[in-house]
Amino acid sequence: MEKAAATQTAMPGGSARRSRGSGRANGAETKRQLKIAAQRLFAERGFDGVTVQQITAAAGQRNNASLHYHFGSKEELARQLVVDGAQLIDGRRQAMLDALEAAPGTMDRRAVILALVMPVASLGDAPEERSYLRFIANLQFSRRQLLREALGERWNAGYRRCLAHLRRLTPEVPPALLEQRLSLTGIYGNAILAAREEFMESRRGRADRFWGHAHTLENIVDTLLAAITCPPSPETLAALAEDGADED
Repeated sequence: MEKAAATQTAMPGGSARRSRGSGRANGAETKRQLKIAAQRLFAERGFDGVTVQQITAAAGQRNNASLHYHFGSKEELARQLVVDGAQLIDGRRQAMLDALEAAPGTMDRRAVILALVMPVASLGDAPEERSYLRFIANLQFSRRQLLREALGERWNAGYRRCLAHLRRLTPEVPPALLEQRLSLTGIYGNAILAAREEFMESRRGRADRFWGHAHTLENIVDTLLAAITCPPSPETLAALAEDGADED
Protein backbone atom coordinates (compact mmCIF):
# COMPACT_ATOMS: atom_id res chain seq x y z
CA MET A 1 0.00 0.00 0.00
CA GLU A 2 2.72 2.42 0.99
CA LYS A 3 4.57 1.59 -2.23
CA ALA A 4 1.42 2.15 -4.27
CA ALA A 5 0.81 5.48 -2.54
CA ALA A 6 4.39 6.55 -3.22
CA THR A 7 3.94 5.64 -6.85
CA GLN A 8 0.72 7.62 -7.05
CA THR A 9 2.26 10.71 -5.47
CA ALA A 10 5.21 10.52 -7.87
CA MET A 11 3.02 10.40 -10.96
CA PRO A 12 1.86 14.03 -11.03
CA GLY A 13 5.43 15.29 -10.87
CA GLY A 14 6.50 12.92 -13.60
CA SER A 15 3.58 14.03 -15.73
CA ALA A 16 4.54 17.67 -15.25
CA ARG A 17 8.10 16.95 -16.27
CA ARG A 18 6.88 15.19 -19.40
CA SER A 19 4.56 18.11 -20.11
CA ARG A 20 7.38 20.63 -19.75
CA GLY A 21 9.60 18.51 -21.99
CA SER A 22 6.84 18.23 -24.58
CA GLY A 23 6.31 21.98 -24.42
CA ARG A 24 9.99 22.65 -25.04
CA ALA A 25 9.99 20.24 -27.99
CA ASN A 26 6.89 21.87 -29.46
CA GLY A 27 8.44 25.30 -28.99
CA ALA A 28 11.63 24.24 -30.77
CA GLU A 29 9.63 22.81 -33.68
CA THR A 30 7.53 25.99 -33.91
CA LYS A 31 10.72 28.05 -34.05
CA ARG A 32 12.13 25.76 -36.74
CA GLN A 33 9.01 26.02 -38.87
CA LEU A 34 8.98 29.83 -38.56
CA LYS A 35 12.61 29.91 -39.74
CA ILE A 36 11.93 27.62 -42.71
CA ALA A 37 8.88 29.61 -43.77
CA ALA A 38 10.58 32.98 -43.34
CA GLN A 39 13.70 32.00 -45.27
CA ARG A 40 11.66 30.66 -48.18
CA LEU A 41 9.47 33.79 -48.31
CA PHE A 42 12.45 36.16 -47.97
CA ALA A 43 14.17 34.27 -50.80
CA GLU A 44 11.14 34.56 -53.06
CA ARG A 45 9.91 38.09 -52.24
CA GLY A 46 12.75 39.88 -50.47
CA PHE A 47 12.89 40.92 -46.83
CA ASP A 48 10.68 43.98 -47.23
CA GLY A 49 8.12 42.10 -49.33
CA VAL A 50 7.15 39.74 -46.51
CA THR A 51 4.98 40.49 -43.47
CA VAL A 52 4.98 38.84 -40.06
CA GLN A 53 1.47 37.59 -40.75
CA GLN A 54 2.60 35.88 -43.97
CA ILE A 55 5.46 34.15 -42.15
CA THR A 56 3.30 32.83 -39.32
CA ALA A 57 0.62 31.66 -41.77
CA ALA A 58 3.19 29.84 -43.92
CA ALA A 59 4.57 28.20 -40.78
CA GLY A 60 1.10 26.92 -39.86
CA GLN A 61 0.77 29.19 -36.82
CA ARG A 62 -2.57 30.73 -35.95
CA ASN A 63 -1.12 33.33 -33.62
CA ASN A 64 0.97 36.13 -35.13
CA ALA A 65 2.55 36.68 -31.73
CA SER A 66 4.47 33.41 -32.06
CA LEU A 67 7.15 35.10 -34.20
CA HIS A 68 7.62 37.91 -31.69
CA TYR A 69 7.70 35.37 -28.84
CA HIS A 70 10.50 33.32 -30.42
CA PHE A 71 12.51 36.07 -32.15
CA GLY A 72 11.37 39.48 -30.96
CA SER A 73 11.16 40.95 -34.46
CA LYS A 74 11.32 40.11 -38.15
CA GLU A 75 14.81 41.67 -38.26
CA GLU A 76 16.10 39.40 -35.50
CA LEU A 77 14.62 36.38 -37.26
CA ALA A 78 16.52 37.36 -40.42
CA ARG A 79 19.75 37.77 -38.41
CA GLN A 80 19.39 34.29 -36.96
CA LEU A 81 18.79 32.85 -40.42
CA VAL A 82 21.94 34.54 -41.70
CA VAL A 83 23.99 33.08 -38.87
CA ASP A 84 22.50 29.57 -39.19
CA GLY A 85 23.66 29.22 -42.78
CA ALA A 86 26.89 31.15 -42.30
CA GLN A 87 27.97 28.84 -39.47
CA LEU A 88 27.51 25.81 -41.71
CA ILE A 89 29.32 27.37 -44.68
CA ASP A 90 32.15 28.83 -42.60
CA GLY A 91 32.80 25.52 -40.85
CA ARG A 92 33.16 23.71 -44.17
CA ARG A 93 35.29 26.49 -45.67
CA GLN A 94 37.65 26.65 -42.69
CA ALA A 95 38.12 22.88 -42.85
CA MET A 96 39.03 23.08 -46.55
CA LEU A 97 41.51 25.88 -45.87
CA ASP A 98 43.05 24.01 -42.94
CA ALA A 99 43.62 21.01 -45.21
CA LEU A 100 45.19 23.18 -47.93
CA GLU A 101 47.49 24.93 -45.48
CA ALA A 102 48.56 21.62 -43.97
CA ALA A 103 49.53 20.08 -47.34
CA PRO A 104 52.52 21.79 -48.97
CA GLY A 105 52.14 22.51 -52.67
CA THR A 106 48.34 22.34 -52.77
CA MET A 107 47.62 26.02 -52.18
CA ASP A 108 47.00 27.81 -55.44
CA ARG A 109 44.41 30.31 -56.59
CA ARG A 110 42.01 27.75 -58.02
CA ALA A 111 42.09 25.78 -54.78
CA VAL A 112 41.18 28.93 -52.88
CA ILE A 113 38.29 29.66 -55.25
CA LEU A 114 37.11 26.09 -54.69
CA ALA A 115 37.12 26.80 -50.94
CA LEU A 116 34.94 29.82 -51.63
CA VAL A 117 32.49 28.04 -53.91
CA MET A 118 32.08 24.44 -52.76
CA PRO A 119 30.86 25.03 -49.17
CA VAL A 120 28.11 27.20 -50.63
CA ALA A 121 27.28 24.97 -53.60
CA SER A 122 27.08 21.91 -51.33
CA LEU A 123 24.16 23.22 -49.27
CA GLY A 124 21.73 20.34 -49.29
CA ASP A 125 18.06 19.50 -49.64
CA ALA A 126 17.18 20.08 -46.00
CA PRO A 127 14.45 22.74 -45.74
CA GLU A 128 16.77 24.90 -43.63
CA GLU A 129 19.37 25.00 -46.43
CA ARG A 130 17.28 24.89 -49.59
CA SER A 131 16.61 28.64 -50.06
CA TYR A 132 19.53 30.14 -48.16
CA LEU A 133 21.50 31.51 -51.12
CA ARG A 134 18.55 33.38 -52.62
CA PHE A 135 17.76 34.76 -49.17
CA ILE A 136 21.32 36.06 -48.82
CA ALA A 137 21.36 37.43 -52.38
CA ASN A 138 18.22 39.43 -51.62
CA LEU A 139 19.68 40.78 -48.39
CA GLN A 140 22.84 41.90 -50.19
CA PHE A 141 20.79 44.26 -52.30
CA SER A 142 18.01 45.32 -49.93
CA ARG A 143 19.41 45.06 -46.36
CA ARG A 144 23.17 44.99 -46.69
CA GLN A 145 23.73 46.54 -43.25
CA LEU A 146 21.59 43.88 -41.57
CA LEU A 147 23.63 41.21 -43.34
CA ARG A 148 26.93 42.74 -42.26
CA GLU A 149 25.81 43.13 -38.66
CA ALA A 150 24.63 39.51 -38.52
CA LEU A 151 27.91 38.16 -39.89
CA GLY A 152 30.12 40.50 -37.88
CA GLU A 153 33.74 39.39 -37.74
CA ARG A 154 32.90 35.87 -36.65
CA TRP A 155 30.91 34.01 -39.27
CA ASN A 156 32.86 35.09 -42.35
CA ALA A 157 36.33 34.21 -41.02
CA GLY A 158 36.86 31.54 -43.69
CA TYR A 159 35.83 34.00 -46.40
CA ARG A 160 38.36 36.55 -45.13
CA ARG A 161 41.06 33.85 -45.03
CA CYS A 162 40.33 33.07 -48.69
CA LEU A 163 40.66 36.73 -49.65
CA ALA A 164 43.97 37.00 -47.79
CA HIS A 165 45.36 34.02 -49.74
CA LEU A 166 44.14 35.45 -53.06
CA ARG A 167 45.82 38.78 -52.33
CA ARG A 168 49.08 37.00 -51.57
CA LEU A 169 48.84 34.78 -54.65
CA THR A 170 47.92 37.54 -57.12
CA PRO A 171 50.74 40.11 -56.97
CA GLU A 172 50.55 40.85 -60.70
CA VAL A 173 47.21 42.66 -60.43
CA PRO A 174 47.46 46.23 -59.06
CA PRO A 175 46.09 46.32 -55.49
CA ALA A 176 43.28 48.78 -56.24
CA LEU A 177 42.04 46.60 -59.10
CA LEU A 178 42.47 43.41 -57.11
CA GLU A 179 40.38 44.68 -54.20
CA GLN A 180 37.62 45.66 -56.58
CA ARG A 181 37.81 42.30 -58.35
CA LEU A 182 37.55 40.41 -55.07
CA SER A 183 34.37 42.30 -54.18
CA LEU A 184 32.93 41.80 -57.66
CA THR A 185 33.75 38.10 -57.55
CA GLY A 186 31.80 37.77 -54.32
CA ILE A 187 28.79 39.43 -55.96
CA TYR A 188 29.13 37.32 -59.12
CA GLY A 189 29.54 34.10 -57.17
CA ASN A 190 26.56 34.68 -54.90
CA ALA A 191 24.34 35.62 -57.85
CA ILE A 192 25.42 32.60 -59.92
CA LEU A 193 24.95 30.13 -57.08
CA ALA A 194 21.62 31.67 -56.08
CA ALA A 195 20.43 31.25 -59.68
CA ARG A 196 21.64 27.64 -59.62
CA GLU A 197 19.77 27.06 -56.35
CA GLU A 198 16.54 28.41 -57.84
CA PHE A 199 16.83 26.23 -60.94
CA MET A 200 17.63 23.13 -58.91
CA GLU A 201 14.66 23.82 -56.66
CA SER A 202 12.18 24.44 -59.47
CA ARG A 203 13.37 21.42 -61.48
CA ARG A 204 13.79 19.04 -58.55
CA GLY A 205 13.99 15.47 -59.78
CA ARG A 206 14.18 16.46 -63.46
CA ALA A 207 17.20 16.73 -65.72
CA ASP A 208 18.43 20.23 -66.51
CA ARG A 209 20.43 20.94 -69.66
CA PHE A 210 22.22 23.97 -68.24
CA TRP A 211 22.89 23.37 -64.53
CA GLY A 212 22.82 19.58 -64.45
CA HIS A 213 26.16 18.85 -66.11
CA ALA A 214 29.07 17.41 -64.13
CA HIS A 215 31.34 20.19 -65.43
CA THR A 216 29.09 23.08 -64.36
CA LEU A 217 30.55 23.76 -60.91
CA GLU A 218 34.10 23.39 -62.19
CA ASN A 219 33.32 25.88 -64.96
CA ILE A 220 31.88 28.32 -62.40
CA VAL A 221 35.16 28.08 -60.47
CA ASP A 222 37.15 28.74 -63.66
CA THR A 223 34.96 31.74 -64.47
CA LEU A 224 35.43 33.31 -61.04
CA LEU A 225 39.16 32.61 -61.14
CA ALA A 226 39.41 34.36 -64.50
CA ALA A 227 37.56 37.38 -63.12
CA ILE A 228 40.32 37.79 -60.52
CA THR A 229 43.42 36.89 -62.51
CA CYS A 230 42.85 38.10 -66.08
CA PRO A 231 45.42 40.73 -67.14
CA PRO A 232 44.05 44.29 -66.89
CA SER A 233 43.44 45.87 -70.26
CA PRO A 234 45.45 48.93 -71.37
CA GLU A 235 42.24 50.93 -71.02
CA THR A 236 41.76 49.85 -67.39
CA LEU A 237 45.40 50.59 -66.53
CA ALA A 238 45.15 54.03 -68.15
CA ALA A 239 41.98 54.79 -66.16
CA LEU A 240 43.69 53.57 -62.98
CA ALA A 241 46.64 55.89 -63.62
CA GLU A 242 44.25 58.76 -64.21
CA ASP A 243 42.48 58.00 -60.92
CA GLY A 244 45.86 58.07 -59.15
CA ALA A 245 46.75 61.40 -60.73
CA ASP A 246 43.43 62.86 -59.63
CA GLU A 247 44.05 61.74 -56.05
CA ASP A 248 47.49 63.36 -56.07
